[in-house]
Amino acid sequence: MSRKYRRILALIFPVLLGMQAAHGQDQKPLVKETKSRAAGLPRLAPVPLLLFGAIPVSTRSQEARRLTELAIDKYESVLLDDAIVQAQQATEKDPNFALGYAVLSFAARRGVGNATALARARALMPQATPDEQLMVRWMTSIQERNLLPAIASMNDLLKRYPKNKHVLYLTSEWLYTQQDFEHSQKMMESLLQLEPNFPPVLNMLGYSYIESGQPDPVKAVASLKRYIELEPSSPNPEDSLGEVLRYAGDDQGSLEHYALALQIDPTFFTSQLGLGDTLTLMGQYDDARLEYDKAMAVSENKRDLLHARCQKALVYFWEGRADEGRKALESLAKEAVEKREPYAQFEIRFASAMLAADYNSELQKLHSLEPWLQNHVEGMSGADRGASLANVLGEEARIASRNGLHDVAQQAITKLAQFAAQSGDLLVGTNYETARGYLLLSQGDLSNAADELSANRHSPLAVQQLALIQQKTGDNAAAADTLTQLKYQRAPTAEWYIASHDASHSVVTSAEQK
Repeated sequence: MSRKYRRILALIFPVLLGMQAAHGQDQKPLVKETKSRAAGLPRLAPVPLLLFGAIPVSTRSQEARRLTELAIDKYESVLLDDAIVQAQQATEKDPNFALGYAVLSFAARRGVGNATALARARALMPQATPDEQLMVRWMTSIQERNLLPAIASMNDLLKRYPKNKHVLYLTSEWLYTQQDFEHSQKMMESLLQLEPNFPPVLNMLGYSYIESGQPDPVKAVASLKRYIELEPSSPNPEDSLGEVLRYAGDDQGSLEHYALALQIDPTFFTSQLGLGDTLTLMGQYDDARLEYDKAMAVSENKRDLLHARCQKALVYFWEGRADEGRKALESLAKEAVEKREPYAQFEIRFASAMLAADYNSELQKLHSLEPWLQNHVEGMSGADRGASLANVLGEEARIASRNGLHDVAQQAITKLAQFAAQSGDLLVGTNYETARGYLLLSQGDLSNAADELSANRHSPLAVQQLALIQQKTGDNAAAADTLTQLKYQRAPTAEWYIASHDASHSVVTSAEQK
Protein backbone atom coordinates (compact mmCIF):
# COMPACT_ATOMS: atom_id res chain seq x y z
CA MET A 1 0.00 0.00 0.00
CA SER A 2 1.19 3.53 -0.77
CA ARG A 3 3.29 5.05 2.00
CA LYS A 4 1.94 8.52 1.39
CA TYR A 5 -1.68 7.43 1.33
CA ARG A 6 -1.14 5.07 4.23
CA ARG A 7 -1.07 8.23 6.35
CA ILE A 8 -4.62 9.04 5.24
CA LEU A 9 -5.86 5.56 5.99
CA ALA A 10 -4.12 5.74 9.37
CA LEU A 11 -6.84 8.16 10.46
CA ILE A 12 -8.98 5.13 11.17
CA PHE A 13 -6.40 3.22 13.20
CA PRO A 14 -6.95 4.99 16.56
CA VAL A 15 -10.54 3.78 16.38
CA LEU A 16 -9.43 0.25 15.60
CA LEU A 17 -7.07 0.26 18.55
CA GLY A 18 -9.78 1.69 20.76
CA MET A 19 -11.97 -1.30 20.03
CA GLN A 20 -10.00 -3.34 22.54
CA ALA A 21 -11.00 -0.95 25.32
CA ALA A 22 -14.61 -0.50 24.22
CA HIS A 23 -17.38 -1.08 26.73
CA GLY A 24 -19.44 -4.22 26.45
CA GLN A 25 -22.49 -2.39 25.11
CA ASP A 26 -22.75 -0.29 21.98
CA GLN A 27 -23.86 3.28 22.47
CA LYS A 28 -27.56 3.92 22.49
CA PRO A 29 -28.98 4.81 19.10
CA LEU A 30 -29.56 8.47 18.40
CA VAL A 31 -33.30 9.25 18.60
CA LYS A 32 -34.37 12.86 18.35
CA GLU A 33 -37.31 14.29 20.28
CA THR A 34 -39.92 16.73 18.93
CA LYS A 35 -42.27 19.01 20.87
CA SER A 36 -46.00 19.48 20.45
CA ARG A 37 -46.67 23.10 19.54
CA ALA A 38 -50.35 22.80 20.52
CA ALA A 39 -50.00 21.62 24.10
CA GLY A 40 -46.41 22.63 24.75
CA LEU A 41 -45.76 19.14 26.04
CA PRO A 42 -42.82 17.03 24.93
CA ARG A 43 -43.68 14.39 22.39
CA LEU A 44 -41.32 11.57 21.53
CA ALA A 45 -40.73 10.84 17.90
CA PRO A 46 -41.99 7.44 16.78
CA VAL A 47 -39.61 4.75 17.90
CA PRO A 48 -37.51 3.93 14.81
CA LEU A 49 -36.98 0.47 13.47
CA LEU A 50 -33.56 -0.97 14.26
CA LEU A 51 -31.28 -2.59 11.72
CA PHE A 52 -29.96 -5.83 13.23
CA GLY A 53 -31.59 -4.74 16.47
CA ALA A 54 -29.15 -1.89 16.96
CA ILE A 55 -28.95 0.83 14.27
CA PRO A 56 -31.98 3.15 13.92
CA VAL A 57 -33.19 3.50 10.34
CA SER A 58 -35.66 5.86 8.71
CA THR A 59 -37.99 3.35 7.07
CA ARG A 60 -41.35 2.61 8.65
CA SER A 61 -41.59 -0.62 6.68
CA GLN A 62 -40.67 -3.72 8.63
CA GLU A 63 -40.33 -5.58 5.35
CA ALA A 64 -37.91 -3.02 3.90
CA ARG A 65 -35.79 -3.26 7.05
CA ARG A 66 -35.84 -7.05 6.96
CA LEU A 67 -34.91 -7.20 3.29
CA THR A 68 -32.03 -4.77 3.83
CA GLU A 69 -30.71 -6.93 6.67
CA LEU A 70 -30.98 -9.95 4.41
CA ALA A 71 -29.15 -8.10 1.62
CA ILE A 72 -26.26 -7.31 3.97
CA ASP A 73 -26.17 -10.93 5.16
CA LYS A 74 -26.02 -12.13 1.53
CA TYR A 75 -23.30 -9.61 0.72
CA GLU A 76 -21.20 -10.78 3.65
CA SER A 77 -21.61 -14.36 2.43
CA VAL A 78 -20.42 -13.29 -1.07
CA LEU A 79 -23.81 -14.11 -2.55
CA LEU A 80 -23.78 -10.85 -4.46
CA ASP A 81 -26.60 -11.54 -6.90
CA ASP A 82 -28.87 -12.48 -4.00
CA ALA A 83 -27.80 -9.36 -2.11
CA ILE A 84 -28.73 -7.17 -5.06
CA VAL A 85 -32.13 -8.84 -5.39
CA GLN A 86 -32.93 -8.39 -1.68
CA ALA A 87 -31.79 -4.76 -1.67
CA GLN A 88 -33.82 -4.02 -4.79
CA GLN A 89 -36.90 -5.50 -3.11
CA ALA A 90 -36.23 -3.34 -0.03
CA THR A 91 -36.31 -0.18 -2.15
CA GLU A 92 -39.56 -1.35 -3.73
CA LYS A 93 -41.12 -1.80 -0.30
CA ASP A 94 -40.00 1.71 0.66
CA PRO A 95 -38.91 3.94 -2.26
CA ASN A 96 -37.69 6.57 0.22
CA PHE A 97 -35.35 4.31 2.22
CA ALA A 98 -31.85 5.76 1.81
CA LEU A 99 -30.01 2.77 3.25
CA GLY A 100 -31.86 0.37 0.97
CA TYR A 101 -30.49 2.21 -2.07
CA ALA A 102 -27.03 2.51 -0.49
CA VAL A 103 -26.83 -1.25 0.09
CA LEU A 104 -28.10 -1.88 -3.44
CA SER A 105 -25.36 0.27 -5.00
CA PHE A 106 -22.75 -1.07 -2.56
CA ALA A 107 -23.43 -4.69 -3.52
CA ALA A 108 -23.76 -3.88 -7.22
CA ARG A 109 -20.32 -2.21 -7.30
CA ARG A 110 -18.75 -5.69 -7.12
CA GLY A 111 -20.34 -6.53 -10.46
CA VAL A 112 -22.29 -4.28 -12.78
CA GLY A 113 -22.58 -0.96 -10.97
CA ASN A 114 -25.90 0.79 -10.26
CA ALA A 115 -25.42 4.53 -10.66
CA THR A 116 -29.14 5.20 -10.26
CA ALA A 117 -29.25 3.57 -6.83
CA LEU A 118 -26.09 5.43 -5.80
CA ALA A 119 -27.60 8.80 -6.76
CA ARG A 120 -30.88 7.94 -5.03
CA ALA A 121 -29.08 7.00 -1.81
CA ARG A 122 -27.27 10.34 -1.86
CA ALA A 123 -30.47 12.29 -2.50
CA LEU A 124 -32.39 10.58 0.32
CA MET A 125 -29.56 10.71 2.88
CA PRO A 126 -30.76 13.96 4.58
CA GLN A 127 -34.05 12.23 5.44
CA ALA A 128 -32.29 9.33 7.16
CA THR A 129 -31.58 8.91 10.88
CA PRO A 130 -28.17 10.15 12.06
CA ASP A 131 -26.68 6.67 12.31
CA GLU A 132 -28.23 5.60 9.01
CA GLN A 133 -26.63 8.66 7.42
CA LEU A 134 -23.23 7.43 8.59
CA MET A 135 -23.75 4.10 6.85
CA VAL A 136 -25.08 5.71 3.68
CA ARG A 137 -22.27 8.26 3.53
CA TRP A 138 -19.67 5.53 4.04
CA MET A 139 -21.11 3.23 1.37
CA THR A 140 -21.55 6.00 -1.19
CA SER A 141 -18.26 7.80 -0.52
CA ILE A 142 -16.32 4.58 -1.12
CA GLN A 143 -17.89 4.30 -4.55
CA GLU A 144 -17.22 7.95 -5.36
CA ARG A 145 -13.57 7.85 -4.20
CA ASN A 146 -14.27 10.43 -1.46
CA LEU A 147 -11.83 8.88 0.97
CA LEU A 148 -11.91 11.35 3.87
CA PRO A 149 -15.73 11.38 4.25
CA ALA A 150 -15.68 7.60 4.03
CA ILE A 151 -13.09 7.28 6.79
CA ALA A 152 -14.82 9.88 8.98
CA SER A 153 -18.13 8.05 8.70
CA MET A 154 -16.43 4.72 9.33
CA ASN A 155 -14.77 6.09 12.45
CA ASP A 156 -18.07 7.39 13.79
CA LEU A 157 -19.78 4.07 13.12
CA LEU A 158 -17.03 2.19 14.91
CA LYS A 159 -17.23 4.53 17.89
CA ARG A 160 -20.97 4.10 18.15
CA TYR A 161 -21.06 0.36 17.46
CA PRO A 162 -17.67 -1.04 18.51
CA LYS A 163 -19.02 -4.57 18.89
CA ASN A 164 -21.53 -4.75 16.08
CA LYS A 165 -20.32 -7.59 13.88
CA HIS A 166 -21.78 -6.16 10.68
CA VAL A 167 -20.15 -2.74 11.12
CA LEU A 168 -16.84 -4.41 12.01
CA TYR A 169 -17.00 -6.85 9.12
CA LEU A 170 -17.83 -4.25 6.47
CA THR A 171 -15.01 -2.06 7.77
CA SER A 172 -12.44 -4.85 7.77
CA GLU A 173 -13.53 -5.97 4.31
CA TRP A 174 -12.99 -2.45 2.96
CA LEU A 175 -9.52 -2.32 4.50
CA TYR A 176 -8.84 -5.62 2.76
CA THR A 177 -9.90 -4.21 -0.61
CA GLN A 178 -7.46 -1.36 -0.03
CA GLN A 179 -4.75 -4.05 0.26
CA ASP A 180 -4.14 -3.17 3.91
CA PHE A 181 -4.08 -6.83 4.85
CA GLU A 182 -2.29 -6.30 8.16
CA HIS A 183 -4.90 -4.06 9.81
CA SER A 184 -7.79 -5.85 8.12
CA GLN A 185 -6.51 -9.13 9.50
CA LYS A 186 -6.13 -7.77 13.03
CA MET A 187 -9.64 -6.38 12.94
CA MET A 188 -11.10 -9.65 11.67
CA GLU A 189 -9.27 -11.61 14.36
CA SER A 190 -10.73 -9.26 16.99
CA LEU A 191 -14.17 -9.74 15.48
CA LEU A 192 -13.72 -13.50 15.56
CA GLN A 193 -13.14 -13.27 19.30
CA LEU A 194 -16.53 -11.58 19.61
CA GLU A 195 -18.28 -13.91 17.15
CA PRO A 196 -16.32 -17.21 16.86
CA ASN A 197 -18.89 -18.68 14.50
CA PHE A 198 -19.27 -15.77 12.10
CA PRO A 199 -18.71 -17.40 8.68
CA PRO A 200 -17.90 -14.25 6.62
CA VAL A 201 -14.90 -13.47 8.84
CA LEU A 202 -13.52 -16.99 8.48
CA ASN A 203 -13.82 -16.62 4.72
CA MET A 204 -11.98 -13.29 4.61
CA LEU A 205 -9.27 -14.51 6.99
CA GLY A 206 -8.65 -17.46 4.68
CA TYR A 207 -7.67 -15.03 1.93
CA SER A 208 -5.95 -12.55 4.24
CA TYR A 209 -3.61 -15.17 5.72
CA ILE A 210 -2.39 -16.14 2.23
CA GLU A 211 -2.13 -12.57 0.88
CA SER A 212 -0.50 -10.83 3.84
CA GLY A 213 3.12 -9.76 4.06
CA GLN A 214 3.85 -13.02 5.84
CA PRO A 215 1.75 -15.67 4.08
CA ASP A 216 0.55 -18.51 6.31
CA PRO A 217 -1.14 -21.19 4.18
CA VAL A 218 -1.73 -23.43 7.21
CA LYS A 219 -3.82 -20.75 8.95
CA ALA A 220 -5.55 -19.91 5.67
CA VAL A 221 -6.65 -23.48 5.06
CA ALA A 222 -7.68 -24.00 8.69
CA SER A 223 -9.86 -20.88 8.61
CA LEU A 224 -11.60 -21.98 5.42
CA LYS A 225 -12.16 -25.51 6.68
CA ARG A 226 -13.90 -24.02 9.70
CA TYR A 227 -15.95 -21.91 7.29
CA ILE A 228 -17.00 -25.10 5.48
CA GLU A 229 -18.05 -26.69 8.78
CA LEU A 230 -20.31 -23.72 9.56
CA GLU A 231 -21.80 -23.44 6.06
CA PRO A 232 -21.94 -27.02 4.72
CA SER A 233 -24.84 -26.30 2.35
CA SER A 234 -23.24 -23.27 0.69
CA PRO A 235 -20.92 -23.61 -2.33
CA ASN A 236 -18.87 -20.53 -1.47
CA PRO A 237 -16.76 -22.06 1.36
CA GLU A 238 -15.64 -24.89 -0.93
CA ASP A 239 -15.02 -22.36 -3.70
CA SER A 240 -12.85 -20.19 -1.45
CA LEU A 241 -10.78 -23.18 -0.33
CA GLY A 242 -10.36 -24.24 -3.94
CA GLU A 243 -8.95 -20.83 -4.82
CA VAL A 244 -6.64 -20.54 -1.82
CA LEU A 245 -5.27 -24.07 -2.38
CA ARG A 246 -4.37 -23.02 -5.93
CA TYR A 247 -2.48 -20.02 -4.56
CA ALA A 248 -0.68 -22.40 -2.22
CA GLY A 249 0.27 -24.74 -5.09
CA ASP A 250 -2.05 -27.61 -4.16
CA ASP A 251 -3.70 -27.93 -7.56
CA GLN A 252 -5.27 -31.33 -6.94
CA GLY A 253 -6.84 -30.09 -3.71
CA SER A 254 -8.05 -27.03 -5.60
CA LEU A 255 -9.82 -29.17 -8.20
CA GLU A 256 -11.40 -31.33 -5.51
CA HIS A 257 -12.92 -28.43 -3.60
CA TYR A 258 -14.16 -26.68 -6.74
CA ALA A 259 -15.88 -29.95 -7.64
CA LEU A 260 -17.44 -30.13 -4.16
CA ALA A 261 -18.81 -26.61 -4.59
CA LEU A 262 -20.37 -27.66 -7.90
CA GLN A 263 -21.95 -30.68 -6.25
CA ILE A 264 -23.77 -28.26 -3.96
CA ASP A 265 -24.67 -25.87 -6.79
CA PRO A 266 -23.94 -27.07 -10.35
CA THR A 267 -24.40 -23.52 -11.67
CA PHE A 268 -21.92 -21.85 -9.29
CA PHE A 269 -20.00 -19.79 -11.85
CA THR A 270 -16.81 -19.02 -9.92
CA SER A 271 -16.14 -22.68 -9.15
CA GLN A 272 -16.75 -23.72 -12.73
CA LEU A 273 -14.38 -20.97 -13.83
CA GLY A 274 -11.94 -21.98 -11.10
CA LEU A 275 -11.63 -25.47 -12.55
CA GLY A 276 -10.50 -23.94 -15.83
CA ASP A 277 -8.06 -21.61 -14.06
CA THR A 278 -6.42 -24.40 -12.06
CA LEU A 279 -6.20 -26.74 -15.04
CA THR A 280 -4.54 -23.95 -17.03
CA LEU A 281 -1.80 -23.63 -14.43
CA MET A 282 -1.44 -27.42 -14.40
CA GLY A 283 -0.77 -27.37 -18.13
CA GLN A 284 -3.91 -29.36 -18.95
CA TYR A 285 -5.01 -26.92 -21.63
CA ASP A 286 -7.67 -28.93 -23.47
CA ASP A 287 -9.39 -29.80 -20.20
CA ALA A 288 -9.19 -26.14 -19.14
CA ARG A 289 -10.96 -25.06 -22.32
CA LEU A 290 -13.77 -27.53 -21.67
CA GLU A 291 -14.27 -26.13 -18.15
CA TYR A 292 -14.28 -22.56 -19.46
CA ASP A 293 -16.97 -23.57 -21.95
CA LYS A 294 -19.05 -24.92 -19.06
CA ALA A 295 -18.50 -21.66 -17.16
CA MET A 296 -19.82 -19.71 -20.13
CA ALA A 297 -22.90 -21.93 -20.18
CA VAL A 298 -23.77 -21.14 -16.54
CA SER A 299 -22.83 -17.44 -16.65
CA GLU A 300 -25.74 -15.14 -15.88
CA ASN A 301 -24.43 -11.83 -17.22
CA LYS A 302 -22.27 -10.45 -20.01
CA ARG A 303 -19.40 -9.62 -17.70
CA ASP A 304 -19.00 -13.20 -16.44
CA LEU A 305 -19.45 -14.61 -19.94
CA LEU A 306 -16.74 -12.39 -21.41
CA HIS A 307 -14.42 -13.00 -18.47
CA ALA A 308 -14.62 -16.75 -19.05
CA ARG A 309 -13.95 -16.21 -22.74
CA CYS A 310 -10.97 -14.00 -21.89
CA GLN A 311 -9.51 -16.68 -19.64
CA LYS A 312 -9.99 -19.20 -22.43
CA ALA A 313 -8.16 -16.90 -24.87
CA LEU A 314 -5.24 -16.64 -22.43
CA VAL A 315 -4.75 -20.41 -22.63
CA TYR A 316 -3.09 -19.86 -26.02
CA PHE A 317 -0.29 -17.93 -24.31
CA TRP A 318 0.25 -20.56 -21.64
CA GLU A 319 0.64 -23.28 -24.27
CA GLY A 320 3.08 -21.22 -26.37
CA ARG A 321 0.75 -20.01 -29.13
CA ALA A 322 0.99 -16.28 -28.48
CA ASP A 323 0.02 -15.13 -31.99
CA GLU A 324 -3.25 -17.05 -31.80
CA GLY A 325 -3.83 -15.65 -28.33
CA ARG A 326 -3.41 -12.09 -29.57
CA LYS A 327 -5.87 -12.67 -32.40
CA ALA A 328 -8.38 -14.16 -29.96
CA LEU A 329 -8.09 -11.16 -27.62
CA GLU A 330 -8.46 -8.67 -30.49
CA SER A 331 -11.65 -10.39 -31.64
CA LEU A 332 -12.98 -10.62 -28.10
CA ALA A 333 -12.29 -6.93 -27.47
CA LYS A 334 -14.52 -6.01 -30.41
CA GLU A 335 -17.26 -8.26 -29.05
CA ALA A 336 -17.04 -6.60 -25.62
CA VAL A 337 -17.53 -3.21 -27.29
CA GLU A 338 -20.54 -4.53 -29.22
CA LYS A 339 -22.03 -5.95 -26.00
CA ARG A 340 -21.37 -2.62 -24.20
CA GLU A 341 -19.78 -4.35 -21.25
CA PRO A 342 -17.20 -1.85 -19.89
CA TYR A 343 -15.51 -4.08 -17.32
CA ALA A 344 -14.88 -6.78 -19.91
CA GLN A 345 -13.69 -4.15 -22.38
CA PHE A 346 -11.04 -3.01 -19.94
CA GLU A 347 -10.01 -6.50 -18.85
CA ILE A 348 -9.58 -7.74 -22.41
CA ARG A 349 -7.93 -4.61 -23.83
CA PHE A 350 -5.54 -4.35 -20.89
CA ALA A 351 -4.54 -8.01 -21.19
CA SER A 352 -4.11 -7.52 -24.94
CA ALA A 353 -1.77 -4.60 -24.26
CA MET A 354 0.34 -6.39 -21.64
CA LEU A 355 0.70 -9.41 -23.94
CA ALA A 356 1.46 -7.41 -27.10
CA ALA A 357 4.24 -8.62 -29.38
CA ASP A 358 6.57 -5.69 -28.59
CA TYR A 359 6.78 -2.68 -26.31
CA ASN A 360 5.79 -0.17 -29.01
CA SER A 361 2.58 -2.10 -29.66
CA GLU A 362 1.89 -2.28 -25.95
CA LEU A 363 2.35 1.45 -25.45
CA GLN A 364 0.03 2.20 -28.38
CA LYS A 365 -2.65 -0.02 -26.88
CA LEU A 366 -2.23 1.52 -23.43
CA HIS A 367 -2.37 5.07 -24.80
CA SER A 368 -5.64 4.20 -26.59
CA LEU A 369 -7.15 3.16 -23.25
CA GLU A 370 -6.34 6.45 -21.51
CA PRO A 371 -8.93 8.78 -23.14
CA TRP A 372 -11.64 6.16 -22.74
CA LEU A 373 -11.02 5.91 -19.00
CA GLN A 374 -10.54 9.64 -18.41
CA ASN A 375 -14.23 10.33 -19.01
CA HIS A 376 -17.48 8.84 -17.77
CA VAL A 377 -17.84 5.20 -18.84
CA GLU A 378 -21.42 3.97 -18.98
CA GLY A 379 -21.89 1.02 -16.63
CA MET A 380 -18.60 1.46 -14.74
CA SER A 381 -18.34 3.10 -11.32
CA GLY A 382 -16.09 6.11 -10.89
CA ALA A 383 -13.92 4.23 -8.41
CA ASP A 384 -13.41 1.29 -10.76
CA ARG A 385 -12.74 3.58 -13.70
CA GLY A 386 -10.12 5.42 -11.66
CA ALA A 387 -8.44 2.19 -10.56
CA SER A 388 -8.38 0.99 -14.17
CA LEU A 389 -6.82 4.23 -15.38
CA ALA A 390 -4.19 4.02 -12.63
CA ASN A 391 -3.33 0.49 -13.74
CA VAL A 392 -2.91 1.68 -17.34
CA LEU A 393 -0.63 4.57 -16.35
CA GLY A 394 1.36 2.32 -14.03
CA GLU A 395 1.90 -0.22 -16.82
CA GLU A 396 2.94 2.56 -19.19
CA ALA A 397 5.59 3.60 -16.69
CA ARG A 398 6.78 0.02 -16.23
CA ILE A 399 7.15 -0.89 -19.88
CA ALA A 400 8.60 2.50 -20.86
CA SER A 401 11.15 2.40 -18.01
CA ARG A 402 12.15 -1.11 -18.90
CA ASN A 403 12.89 -0.09 -22.48
CA GLY A 404 14.81 3.08 -21.66
CA LEU A 405 11.98 5.50 -22.55
CA HIS A 406 12.42 7.61 -19.46
CA ASP A 407 10.51 10.63 -20.80
CA VAL A 408 7.48 8.45 -21.60
CA ALA A 409 7.67 6.87 -18.16
CA GLN A 410 7.90 10.28 -16.48
CA GLN A 411 4.83 11.50 -18.36
CA ALA A 412 2.81 8.58 -17.01
CA ILE A 413 4.16 9.18 -13.50
CA THR A 414 3.24 12.87 -13.64
CA LYS A 415 -0.32 11.95 -14.64
CA LEU A 416 -0.48 9.46 -11.78
CA ALA A 417 0.78 12.05 -9.30
CA GLN A 418 -1.91 14.51 -10.35
CA PHE A 419 -4.59 11.84 -10.32
CA ALA A 420 -3.55 10.61 -6.87
CA ALA A 421 -3.61 14.13 -5.43
CA GLN A 422 -7.01 14.80 -6.98
CA SER A 423 -8.70 11.55 -5.99
CA GLY A 424 -7.08 10.67 -2.67
CA ASP A 425 -7.52 7.05 -3.75
CA LEU A 426 -5.20 4.63 -1.98
CA LEU A 427 -4.84 2.28 -4.94
CA VAL A 428 -4.03 5.17 -7.26
CA GLY A 429 -1.34 6.27 -4.80
CA THR A 430 0.09 2.77 -4.77
CA ASN A 431 0.29 2.75 -8.56
CA TYR A 432 2.06 6.10 -8.46
CA GLU A 433 4.76 4.88 -6.10
CA THR A 434 5.18 1.62 -8.01
CA ALA A 435 5.61 3.54 -11.27
CA ARG A 436 8.29 5.68 -9.66
CA GLY A 437 10.00 2.51 -8.52
CA TYR A 438 10.21 1.17 -12.05
CA LEU A 439 11.72 4.41 -13.35
CA LEU A 440 14.25 4.63 -10.50
CA LEU A 441 15.23 1.02 -11.14
CA SER A 442 15.89 1.73 -14.82
CA GLN A 443 18.06 4.68 -13.76
CA GLY A 444 20.15 2.54 -11.44
CA ASP A 445 18.85 3.98 -8.16
CA LEU A 446 18.28 0.59 -6.54
CA SER A 447 17.78 1.77 -2.97
CA ASN A 448 14.99 4.25 -3.73
CA ALA A 449 13.52 1.90 -6.33
CA ALA A 450 13.16 -0.80 -3.70
CA ASP A 451 11.55 1.67 -1.31
CA GLU A 452 8.94 2.66 -3.90
CA LEU A 453 8.27 -0.86 -5.18
CA SER A 454 7.74 -2.11 -1.63
CA ALA A 455 4.54 -0.03 -1.57
CA ASN A 456 2.89 -2.60 -3.84
CA ARG A 457 3.05 -6.15 -2.49
CA HIS A 458 0.06 -7.30 -4.52
CA SER A 459 1.53 -7.00 -8.02
CA PRO A 460 3.55 -10.04 -9.14
CA LEU A 461 5.72 -7.90 -11.42
CA ALA A 462 6.46 -5.30 -8.73
CA VAL A 463 7.17 -7.99 -6.12
CA GLN A 464 9.41 -9.83 -8.56
CA GLN A 465 11.44 -6.71 -9.31
CA LEU A 466 11.74 -5.93 -5.61
CA ALA A 467 13.14 -9.42 -4.93
CA LEU A 468 15.66 -9.05 -7.75
CA ILE A 469 16.85 -5.72 -6.35
CA GLN A 470 17.21 -7.23 -2.89
CA GLN A 471 19.25 -10.08 -4.34
CA LYS A 472 21.44 -7.67 -6.28
CA THR A 473 22.12 -5.55 -3.18
CA GLY A 474 22.93 -8.63 -1.10
CA ASP A 475 19.88 -8.55 1.14
CA ASN A 476 19.17 -12.24 0.65
CA ALA A 477 16.96 -12.63 3.72
CA ALA A 478 14.61 -9.88 2.53
CA ALA A 479 14.67 -11.34 -0.98
CA ALA A 480 13.63 -14.74 0.38
CA ASP A 481 10.66 -13.18 2.21
CA THR A 482 9.64 -11.25 -0.90
CA LEU A 483 9.84 -14.35 -3.08
CA THR A 484 7.64 -16.17 -0.58
CA GLN A 485 5.02 -13.46 -1.07
CA LEU A 486 5.38 -13.83 -4.83
CA LYS A 487 4.90 -17.59 -4.59
CA TYR A 488 1.39 -17.20 -3.19
CA GLN A 489 0.20 -14.84 -5.95
CA ARG A 490 -0.03 -17.68 -8.45
CA ALA A 491 -3.02 -17.16 -10.75
CA PRO A 492 -3.78 -17.56 -14.49
CA THR A 493 -3.58 -13.83 -15.25
CA ALA A 494 -1.66 -11.89 -17.88
CA GLU A 495 0.58 -10.38 -15.19
CA TRP A 496 1.43 -13.75 -13.64
CA TYR A 497 2.12 -15.14 -17.10
CA ILE A 498 4.66 -12.38 -17.75
CA ALA A 499 6.25 -12.77 -14.33
CA SER A 500 6.60 -16.54 -14.71
CA HIS A 501 7.53 -16.75 -18.40
CA ASP A 502 9.62 -13.69 -19.30
CA ALA A 503 13.21 -14.66 -18.52
CA SER A 504 14.40 -11.15 -19.36
CA HIS A 505 12.76 -9.75 -16.23
CA SER A 506 15.87 -8.78 -14.34
CA VAL A 507 17.50 -5.71 -12.84
CA VAL A 508 18.51 -3.50 -15.74
CA THR A 509 20.16 -0.19 -14.93
CA SER A 510 21.19 2.69 -17.14
CA ALA A 511 24.82 1.88 -16.46
CA GLU A 512 24.33 -1.72 -17.63
CA GLN A 513 22.59 -0.57 -20.80
CA LYS A 514 25.65 1.40 -21.91
